[in-house]
Amino acid sequence: MNSKVKLVVPEAPVPATAAARAPRKFAQGGLRLGILDNSKGNADHLLKFIVAGVKELMPVSSVVMLRKDSVSLPAPNHILDRLAAEADFVVSAMGD
Repeated sequence: MNSKVKLVVPEAPVPATAAARAPRKFAQGGLRLGILDNSKGNADHLLKFIVAGVKELMPVSSVVMLRKDSVSLPAPNHILDRLAAEADFVVSAMGD
């Protein structure tokens, strides 16, 4: 009996970039990093590791860490407004 197995890899192909991007320039003193904790268990621990890793790779002038009250609801406007005002880049993560 001659049988065959067909393997399907469910990954989308990586799109080719249209053009090389210029390196991002940070304000004097470094990146202002925003952190949004979604309030799931262990998200705060994961985000602390991310902050430490970013600090090893580039200059960081400030970190603003905010936490949502509910994992199932969007972040309220006052949190989003503060992140927009105080951060150049925002990271959010889930944990469990």
